[in-house]
Amino acid sequence: MTHRTRLVTAAIAVAASVTGTALLGASGAASAATGSAHGTLTVSNGTAYVLIGGHRVNFGVPVRDLAWSPDGAHAAFIDGSGNLDIARPDGSGRVVVAKNPGNQNWSHPTWQVAAKDAQNGIPAKDNLIFAARDKGVSRLKYVSAKAVHGTPRALSLNGDPGPGGALPQTGNVWPDAAGHYGTSVYSNVDTGAVYIRDDYLRQQGGKLTKGAQPALSPNEEEVVFVRSVAGHDHVLVDDLMHGNRVKDLTPHATTDYTEPAWSPDGRTLAVRTPSGTVTLPADGSGRPARATSTVGLAAYRP
Repeated sequence: MTHRTRLVTAAIAVAASVTGTALLGASGAASAATGSAHGTLTVSNGTAYVLIGGHRVNFGVPVRDLAWSPDGAHAAFIDGSGNLDIARPDGSGRVVVAKNPGNQNWSHPTWQVAAKDAQNGIPAKDNLIFAARDKGVSRLKYVSAKAVHGTPRALSLNGDPGPGGALPQTGNVWPDAAGHYGTSVYSNVDTGAVYIRDDYLRQQGGKLTKGAQPALSPNEEEVVFVRSVAGHDHVLVDDLMHGNRVKDLTPHATTDYTEPAWSPDGRTLAVRTPSGTVTLPADGSGRPARATSTVGLAAYRP
């Protein structure tokens, strides 16, 4: 059984245990090893200045919800006009991938990158997935990362074809993609739950657990997310390989921990707090440590 088959089968078991639905299986070549580089911590906060490795870099336009491509060569973000842009790490070479038509709120772009699989007839993927709120309704959309003023399309969200297997098509926010197969996770503001979306041999998905602001680990085997516990927002991790095993990584929280992001090696999480950005071991072996007083959305540049 390949790594991919084991992973998807485990995710199916998690979704089924929570929702009573089952995803369709998939198979494929074993995943390449996760890179060992820790990456460079970055923080975007809606200004033109992005904190990259402790240095402020001027991107020339307001930068919100910045996310790095898997190779670290480009950043995707929402600019001050609400458009979806990409740029180099120094802010140069900015391209408007998709222009906001107006009166929409776009947020949290994420890179969906996967190599071509000729054996299974699967084309390469190089997309940007993001949330778009229009007239108070949020939906997930995608556009080619190579587009210039491209037209975003609705992202398919297919669940189990049986009774009760339909997934919510609206209220979906906070997409996050990772790994080598185009897998992503997202949350839904109406159900208060986290979902997984597989996009390999056949697009399929399912509900994982209660929570919000999910992030998928680089090896696609764990999902961190935020959940309110005893009056504070905690960061928890769901182990997809071991049957919905959820662990609280911030059990002693005296403040709100939100918007977690994985380092490229999968060992560290960067998390937002009201007073700045902290980091903590992804395995729960240590407590949060202050990384910077800059408040904003953390991300790691590979």
